[in-house]
Amino acid sequence: MFREKVEAFMRQFQADLCHALETCDGGATFTSDVWEHEGGGGGTSRVIEDGHVLEKGGVNFSAVSGELSPQFLKALQMPDPNYFATGVSVVMHPHSPMVPITHMNVRYFEAGNGQAWFGGGIDLTPIFVDVKQAREFHEQMKAVCDKHHPSYYPEFKKWADDYFYNEHRDETRGVGGIFFDRLMETDEISLEDRFAFVRDVAYAFIPFYTSIINQNRDLPYGEREKQWQLIRRGRYVEFNLVYDRGTKFGLLTKGRIESILMSLPTHASWVYNFIPEPGSSEEQTLGYLKKEIDWINIAE
Repeated sequence: MFREKVEAFMRQFQADLCHALETCDGGATFTSDVWEHEGGGGGTSRVIEDGHVLEKGGVNFSAVSGELSPQFLKALQMPDPNYFATGVSVVMHPHSPMVPITHMNVRYFEAGNGQAWFGGGIDLTPIFVDVKQAREFHEQMKAVCDKHHPSYYPEFKKWADDYFYNEHRDETRGVGGIFFDRLMETDEISLEDRFAFVRDVAYAFIPFYTSIINQNRDLPYGEREKQWQLIRRGRYVEFNLVYDRGTKFGLLTKGRIESILMSLPTHASWVYNFIPEPGSSEEQTLGYLKKEIDWINIAE
């Protein structure tokens, strides 16, 4: 069955990604926590903590089934209350404020009537925006998208800008990336084509993020940079608890709470009415947390 092939891919990707991140970090290994879902299926949460680079990170695999409540069925515009879902969700919180937070996920969803689609994406949340690295990141995302369809990058880049956005702060979570959902089969694009794209997105993440870790891991920083990191982590938490669809889905389908909240950092801060100093790196970073920045053609 197609769903079994997708589930097997997700399991293998989790294993490959964890191995690559352990090798890159060089100081910690992932612990595994196997869990079951009350509706059917389950997953494996793999968490890394107190490494040389990674303060906390998680790589979650799940393959679950069940029946959605009428409320959630309406919210998701689902054609059938029965569902099967499998995917891998990743969040990395480094010790150093010079190494960006990152998130990625790839997922497959199948309704009880057989209607199916893929979703996912990769986004980058630097504590201090490095324009060169942001541009290189978007160039890599565009290359993956262009391999499969010319409309993918502009469409999915805008989707990321709109999705990873703290509306109450009027700021994006980071420098965006790509985000997509409900990629169904069309007359032009088969479900197998969608799956090929999702596989390429997943495996593009490994060299991209290990490279950015290695570029930034030894950069110096002090207490001021750490305090800004904690504030930016706080904004990350706000997004995940207020807007993130994956978090809502997990909570409303009675998923495992430790796995759902894996994305939150160990330490974060909320400073009342924090205003960066004029001309500071912090103020410059806030200036880049806007929608519709053309990162590929931006001047340094």
